[in-house]
Amino acid sequence: MEQQQHENYYVPEQSKLPLFASIGLFVTVFGLGNWLNDMTAGKSGSGATIFGVGLLFFCFILFRWFSIVIDENRRGMNSAQLKRSYVWGMGWFIFSEVMFFSAFFGALYYIRNLALPWLSEGPTAELLWNDFQAQWPLMQTPSDAAELGKVSGPGENMAFPGFGAMFGWLPLWNTIILLTSSVTVHFAHTGLKKDNKKQFNWWLGITVLLGIIFLFLQFEEYAHAYHVNLTLDSGVYGNTFFMLTGFHGLHVTMGTFMLLVQWLRSVTKGHFSHNDCFGFEASSWYWHFVDVVWVGLFIFVYIM
Repeated sequence: MEQQQHENYYVPEQSKLPLFASIGLFVTVFGLGNWLNDMTAGKSGSGATIFGVGLLFFCFILFRWFSIVIDENRRGMNSAQLKRSYVWGMGWFIFSEVMFFSAFFGALYYIRNLALPWLSEGPTAELLWNDFQAQWPLMQTPSDAAELGKVSGPGENMAFPGFGAMFGWLPLWNTIILLTSSVTVHFAHTGLKKDNKKQFNWWLGITVLLGIIFLFLQFEEYAHAYHVNLTLDSGVYGNTFFMLTGFHGLHVTMGTFMLLVQWLRSVTKGHFSHNDCFGFEASSWYWHFVDVVWVGLFIFVYIM
């Protein structure tokens, strides 16, 4: 009886890169927390420096990690089964991100549709919060409103300003930019399927540029928000606004970095063909996911 042949399954060597990446993420988040506390206290501290060092270290580890995986694939060490494992791994990663943002959107729904009515009706409002009346955006906690004897605000927020001022509204431009970037990354993928490297490089480069522009405009929006005193201390509205948009901005940064790596690989090394392009496809899946999350943010945080 003829013995069935099986392909070799390459198992990568043990690596310390996951440990180093975890350390980089910890330092980045630790620095961000200290930076926010320094801003709240109105003082200059070391938080921004720690954040920058941690972020650069994390990016370096990712770049090194990508380089090793790319080299293994270029040497033909990745079998078909291993490539299927990469596909499943990326799929589960995106699913975990879906659950991540679902928790935040769920928190926003709970606060606006359940917690606020509970605090403003019945014995809770009469006895605990001195007849607190629910409104959105809520710029104070009920306890702060009780101490002051009134509820301030809604105050400054980033909601839709009306059709007359919509073209000066940064969230609208960010939405246009991200939706356009989904189209350009699709054009890049189409060029790759046709083995048209010029089309692939051109459209992918535009996608990376749009991601950078989005991040710049997000920074401008945050600068405007803090200028008009919309901060993390601005009640539950400020908390949810910066939590949702901030984490999304982090994901856009990661997606832009991933696509930049793919663009540099193609332009400088000539990597990718229509039958060996999972690195780009995984990055484009992630980018489309980030775009879909922003559409949800635009509707539920800014419009509604």
